[in-house]
Formats: sequence, C-alpha cells, structure tokens
Amino acid sequence: MSLAHTGCPWRYLPRDLPPWVTVYQQWTRWRDARVFEAIVHNLNVLQRLLLERPATPSAVVPNGRTLQSTPESGHRAGWAGTRRRKGRKVHMAVDTLGQLLSVVITPANEQERAQVGGLCRHVQEVTGQTVTVGFVDQGTREKRPSMRWLSTALTCK
Repeated sequence: MSLAHTGCPWRYLPRDLPPWVTVYQQWTRWRDARVFEAIVHNLNVLQRLLLERPATPSAVVPNGRTLQSTPESGHRAGWAGTRRRKGRKVHMAVDTLGQLLSVVITPANEQERAQVGGLCRHVQEVTGQTVTVGFVDQGTREKRPSMRWLSTALTCK
C-alpha cells in the first residue's frame, strides 16, 4: 500500500523494515559494489545454461523508450518532440532471450543513435566481447559518423 501511495521514498519505508537511514546506507553500499549488476549477470548466465545455450550471448537488440515524467523530475526531464511528451528516455540492450544486458537513462530529447554506441560498448564489456550481431531498427542503422563504429564492432541486421 505504501508503495502505491508514495512511490516509496526512503523516509516512507514500511515500519517492519529497519530505519530508512540504515536501509539507504546498505543500498548505497550494494550499489557502489555493483552487487545488482552481478546478480543480474549471474541470473542471465544461469538461465542461458539451463536452456542449453552458451553462457554469454552472441547477439544483442538495442532500443529505446520514452517514459513520461512527473512534475518532480525538473531539469532531468527533456522534451521528446516526436513523442510529444516530457520525460526520460530509457536506452536498453537485451539478448535474443530478452534478458537485460545494459541500460542508459537520459533526458527524453536525447537521440537513440547518439546513445547506442556507449550502450553496445557496455554490452561488449559485460559479455566479454562475445556479441557479434546487433538487431537494430531503421533509426539506428543510418550511416552517420556517430554510427560508424557499429559497423566495425557488430553486424547490423
């Protein structure tokens, strides 16, 4: 109930949890130690092995989505003219099983093709350079200087 009512700011955590300061400090320790990334990576590897697939993917699907912001977003939000909404853009990359490999969050006015380079570089870092194919939409396939690296790093389909 408290999550639906408040969006769960730290100070409104349920009473059956430790004080919010304690929870926040532990969360920041885990965030700084990249514990959540390690958990996601290990679960992805486990699922791939259970499906008798290689532990690391060879293909990636990068894409983005605009999420509408609340008034509290302030300067962090941007105007996405094509979507006609103010908000944030989530740029993400998944493997062919739909498992999350990388996420970048920017103001909504950031172009997908400007972010896909860093996104795919992070995917290569996470997977140990095993990704060779990228399934991208038409906006990402454009022949622009910011996209030249993609043709050398991945085969776009």
